[in-house]
Amino acid sequence: MSENANVQKIVPFEGSKLSKKEQIATMFDDIAYRYDFLNHFMSLGIDIIWRKKALRYLKSLQPKHMLDVATGTGDFAIMAEKRLHADKIVGIDISEGMLTHGREKIKKLGLGDKITLQLGDSETISFPDQTFDAITVAFGVRNFENLEKGLSEMRRVLKPGGKLVILEFSNPTVFPIKQLYNSYFRYITPLIGKWIAKSQAAYSYLPESVKAFPQGEAMRIILTNTGFQAVTCKTLSFGICSIYCATR
Repeated sequence: MSENANVQKIVPFEGSKLSKKEQIATMFDDIAYRYDFLNHFMSLGIDIIWRKKALRYLKSLQPKHMLDVATGTGDFAIMAEKRLHADKIVGIDISEGMLTHGREKIKKLGLGDKITLQLGDSETISFPDQTFDAITVAFGVRNFENLEKGLSEMRRVLKPGGKLVILEFSNPTVFPIKQLYNSYFRYITPLIGKWIAKSQAAYSYLPESVKAFPQGEAMRIILTNTGFQAVTCKTLSFGICSIYCATR
Protein backbone atom coordinates (compact mmCIF):
# COMPACT_ATOMS: atom_id res chain seq x y z
CA MET A 1 0.00 0.00 0.00
CA SER A 2 1.35 3.46 -0.91
CA GLU A 3 1.95 6.13 1.72
CA ASN A 4 -0.86 8.22 0.25
CA ALA A 5 -3.34 5.33 0.28
CA ASN A 6 -2.53 4.78 3.94
CA VAL A 7 -3.18 8.47 4.71
CA GLN A 8 -6.47 8.41 2.78
CA LYS A 9 -7.79 5.58 4.97
CA ILE A 10 -7.61 7.75 8.11
CA VAL A 11 -10.81 9.80 8.37
CA PRO A 12 -12.49 11.74 11.21
CA PHE A 13 -15.80 9.87 11.12
CA GLU A 14 -15.53 6.12 10.64
CA GLY A 15 -18.52 4.67 8.81
CA SER A 16 -19.48 7.96 7.18
CA LYS A 17 -20.38 7.86 3.49
CA LEU A 18 -18.75 11.24 2.94
CA SER A 19 -15.33 11.46 1.26
CA LYS A 20 -12.33 12.32 3.41
CA LYS A 21 -12.38 15.85 2.00
CA GLU A 22 -16.04 16.31 2.93
CA GLN A 23 -15.46 14.88 6.39
CA ILE A 24 -12.51 17.23 6.99
CA ALA A 25 -14.59 20.25 5.94
CA THR A 26 -17.44 19.20 8.25
CA MET A 27 -15.06 18.54 11.14
CA PHE A 28 -13.41 21.95 10.90
CA ASP A 29 -16.74 23.72 10.45
CA ASP A 30 -17.81 22.15 13.76
CA ILE A 31 -14.71 23.15 15.75
CA ALA A 32 -13.92 26.48 14.07
CA TYR A 33 -15.14 28.58 16.99
CA ARG A 34 -12.57 27.03 19.37
CA TYR A 35 -9.82 26.07 16.93
CA ASP A 36 -7.33 28.88 17.66
CA PHE A 37 -7.65 28.51 21.42
CA LEU A 38 -7.22 24.74 21.29
CA ASN A 39 -4.17 24.98 19.02
CA HIS A 40 -2.29 27.18 21.45
CA PHE A 41 -3.67 25.47 24.56
CA MET A 42 -2.75 21.92 23.56
CA SER A 43 0.74 22.85 22.33
CA LEU A 44 1.38 25.14 25.32
CA GLY A 45 2.00 27.92 22.82
CA ILE A 46 4.94 26.11 21.19
CA ASP A 47 3.09 26.08 17.85
CA ILE A 48 3.71 29.84 17.61
CA ILE A 49 7.48 29.25 17.85
CA TRP A 50 7.25 26.52 15.20
CA ARG A 51 5.44 28.85 12.81
CA LYS A 52 8.05 31.58 13.28
CA LYS A 53 10.85 29.11 12.54
CA ALA A 54 9.07 27.91 9.39
CA LEU A 55 8.72 31.45 8.05
CA ARG A 56 12.45 32.06 8.46
CA TYR A 57 12.96 29.76 5.47
CA LEU A 58 11.29 32.44 3.32
CA LYS A 59 13.02 35.53 4.71
CA SER A 60 15.86 35.62 2.14
CA LEU A 61 13.36 35.10 -0.69
CA GLN A 62 11.34 38.19 0.32
CA PRO A 63 8.15 36.92 -1.39
CA LYS A 64 5.70 39.53 -2.63
CA HIS A 65 2.78 37.25 -3.55
CA MET A 66 2.08 34.31 -1.24
CA LEU A 67 -0.44 31.46 -0.99
CA ASP A 68 -1.32 29.86 2.35
CA VAL A 69 -2.96 26.46 1.75
CA ALA A 70 -5.29 24.97 4.38
CA THR A 71 -5.19 28.42 5.94
CA GLY A 72 -7.94 27.66 8.49
CA THR A 73 -8.58 30.83 10.48
CA GLY A 74 -5.65 32.58 8.81
CA ASP A 75 -3.15 32.45 11.70
CA PHE A 76 -0.17 31.54 9.52
CA ALA A 77 -1.13 34.06 6.83
CA ILE A 78 -1.37 36.82 9.45
CA MET A 79 2.02 35.89 10.91
CA ALA A 80 3.53 35.76 7.41
CA GLU A 81 2.29 39.29 6.67
CA LYS A 82 3.80 40.62 9.90
CA ARG A 83 7.17 38.92 9.47
CA LEU A 84 7.67 38.87 5.69
CA HIS A 85 5.70 41.98 4.64
CA ALA A 86 4.42 40.43 1.41
CA ASP A 87 2.29 42.67 -0.80
CA LYS A 88 -0.50 40.10 -1.07
CA ILE A 89 -1.30 36.84 0.72
CA VAL A 90 -4.15 34.57 -0.34
CA GLY A 91 -5.36 31.89 2.05
CA ILE A 92 -7.49 28.97 0.84
CA ASP A 93 -9.35 26.34 2.84
CA ILE A 94 -12.21 23.86 2.32
CA SER A 95 -13.92 24.89 5.58
CA GLU A 96 -16.14 27.96 5.27
CA GLY A 97 -16.58 27.95 9.04
CA MET A 98 -12.85 28.39 9.60
CA LEU A 99 -12.62 31.08 6.92
CA THR A 100 -15.46 33.06 8.49
CA HIS A 101 -13.55 33.28 11.77
CA GLY A 102 -10.37 34.13 9.90
CA ARG A 103 -11.97 36.99 7.99
CA GLU A 104 -13.21 38.48 11.26
CA LYS A 105 -9.67 38.43 12.67
CA ILE A 106 -8.20 39.99 9.53
CA LYS A 107 -10.81 42.74 9.55
CA LYS A 108 -10.09 43.57 13.21
CA LEU A 109 -6.37 43.75 12.45
CA GLY A 110 -6.96 46.03 9.46
CA LEU A 111 -5.22 43.63 7.08
CA GLY A 112 -8.05 43.28 4.54
CA ASP A 113 -5.97 44.95 1.83
CA LYS A 114 -3.10 42.51 2.33
CA ILE A 115 -4.76 39.16 3.15
CA THR A 116 -7.67 37.52 1.36
CA LEU A 117 -9.25 34.26 2.53
CA GLN A 118 -11.31 32.22 0.11
CA LEU A 119 -12.87 28.80 -0.22
CA GLY A 120 -10.49 26.58 -2.12
CA ASP A 121 -9.23 23.03 -2.52
CA SER A 122 -5.53 22.12 -2.55
CA GLU A 123 -6.15 19.61 -5.34
CA THR A 124 -7.74 22.14 -7.70
CA ILE A 125 -6.15 25.52 -6.91
CA SER A 126 -8.00 28.21 -8.86
CA PHE A 127 -4.98 30.26 -9.92
CA PRO A 128 -2.92 30.27 -13.12
CA ASP A 129 0.45 28.54 -13.41
CA GLN A 130 3.41 30.29 -11.76
CA THR A 131 1.36 32.81 -9.77
CA PHE A 132 3.04 32.79 -6.35
CA ASP A 133 6.55 33.49 -5.05
CA ALA A 134 6.01 31.29 -1.99
CA ILE A 135 3.47 28.81 -0.62
CA THR A 136 2.97 27.83 3.02
CA VAL A 137 1.01 25.03 4.66
CA ALA A 138 0.78 24.71 8.44
CA PHE A 139 -0.62 21.45 9.84
CA GLY A 140 -2.71 20.86 6.73
CA VAL A 141 -1.03 18.47 4.30
CA ARG A 142 -1.89 15.36 6.31
CA ASN A 143 -5.57 16.25 5.72
CA PHE A 144 -5.23 16.21 1.91
CA GLU A 145 -7.37 13.53 0.31
CA ASN A 146 -4.71 13.01 -2.36
CA LEU A 147 -1.30 14.14 -1.11
CA GLU A 148 0.58 13.91 -4.41
CA LYS A 149 -2.15 15.76 -6.29
CA GLY A 150 -2.15 18.55 -3.73
CA LEU A 151 1.64 18.86 -3.88
CA SER A 152 1.58 18.88 -7.70
CA GLU A 153 -1.02 21.66 -7.71
CA MET A 154 1.07 23.75 -5.34
CA ARG A 155 4.11 23.25 -7.56
CA ARG A 156 2.05 24.29 -10.60
CA VAL A 157 1.07 27.68 -9.15
CA LEU A 158 4.54 28.35 -7.73
CA LYS A 159 6.95 30.47 -9.78
CA PRO A 160 10.29 28.96 -10.84
CA GLY A 161 12.67 29.50 -7.96
CA GLY A 162 9.75 29.91 -5.59
CA LYS A 163 9.61 28.03 -2.29
CA LEU A 164 7.14 25.74 -0.58
CA VAL A 165 7.31 25.54 3.22
CA ILE A 166 5.30 22.84 5.00
CA LEU A 167 4.93 22.70 8.77
CA GLU A 168 3.48 19.42 10.01
CA PHE A 169 3.28 17.20 13.07
CA SER A 170 5.54 14.16 13.14
CA ASN A 171 6.21 11.23 15.46
CA PRO A 172 9.15 11.65 17.87
CA THR A 173 11.45 8.64 18.21
CA VAL A 174 13.53 9.64 21.24
CA PHE A 175 12.81 8.12 24.67
CA PRO A 176 10.96 9.33 26.75
CA ILE A 177 9.52 12.03 24.46
CA LYS A 178 8.00 9.37 22.21
CA GLN A 179 6.16 7.68 25.08
CA LEU A 180 4.93 10.96 26.63
CA TYR A 181 3.84 12.28 23.24
CA ASN A 182 1.93 9.11 22.34
CA SER A 183 0.15 9.03 25.70
CA TYR A 184 -0.79 12.71 25.47
CA PHE A 185 -2.10 12.36 21.92
CA ARG A 186 -3.94 9.10 22.57
CA TYR A 187 -5.61 9.83 25.89
CA ILE A 188 -5.49 13.54 26.73
CA THR A 189 -6.08 15.19 23.34
CA PRO A 190 -9.47 13.51 22.64
CA LEU A 191 -10.69 14.42 26.14
CA ILE A 192 -9.69 18.07 25.65
CA GLY A 193 -11.44 18.07 22.27
CA LYS A 194 -14.59 16.61 23.79
CA TRP A 195 -14.54 19.04 26.72
CA ILE A 196 -13.68 22.30 24.95
CA ALA A 197 -14.64 21.86 21.29
CA LYS A 198 -17.44 19.32 21.89
CA SER A 199 -15.80 17.11 19.27
CA GLN A 200 -13.97 14.01 20.47
CA ALA A 201 -13.92 12.65 16.91
CA ALA A 202 -11.87 15.59 15.62
CA TYR A 203 -9.20 15.21 18.26
CA SER A 204 -9.14 11.42 18.05
CA TYR A 205 -8.52 11.81 14.31
CA LEU A 206 -5.49 14.05 14.98
CA PRO A 207 -3.11 11.41 16.42
CA GLU A 208 -4.24 8.80 13.89
CA SER A 209 -3.62 11.14 10.95
CA VAL A 210 -0.16 12.07 12.27
CA LYS A 211 0.76 8.41 12.76
CA ALA A 212 -0.26 7.51 9.19
CA PHE A 213 1.39 10.49 7.48
CA PRO A 214 4.71 9.96 5.63
CA GLN A 215 7.47 11.71 7.54
CA GLY A 216 11.11 12.64 7.28
CA GLU A 217 12.86 10.92 4.39
CA ALA A 218 9.57 9.40 3.11
CA MET A 219 8.01 12.86 2.75
CA ARG A 220 11.21 14.26 1.26
CA ILE A 221 11.12 11.56 -1.45
CA ILE A 222 7.45 12.30 -2.22
CA LEU A 223 8.22 16.01 -2.65
CA THR A 224 11.20 15.19 -4.90
CA ASN A 225 9.13 12.78 -7.00
CA THR A 226 6.49 15.50 -7.38
CA GLY A 227 9.11 17.68 -9.09
CA PHE A 228 10.40 19.83 -6.25
CA GLN A 229 14.10 20.48 -5.83
CA ALA A 230 16.46 21.11 -2.89
CA VAL A 231 14.03 19.40 -0.50
CA THR A 232 15.02 19.59 3.15
CA CYS A 233 13.49 18.36 6.41
CA LYS A 234 14.13 19.93 9.81
CA THR A 235 12.68 18.37 12.96
CA LEU A 236 11.66 20.53 15.92
CA SER A 237 11.02 19.85 19.61
CA PHE A 238 12.54 16.33 19.64
CA GLY A 239 10.67 15.38 16.46
CA ILE A 240 7.16 16.46 17.47
CA CYS A 241 7.03 18.74 14.44
CA SER A 242 8.84 18.95 11.09
CA ILE A 243 9.52 21.70 8.56
CA TYR A 244 9.81 20.68 4.93
CA CYS A 245 11.24 23.24 2.53
CA ALA A 246 11.32 22.75 -1.24
CA THR A 247 12.05 24.84 -4.32
CA ARG A 248 10.35 24.74 -7.72
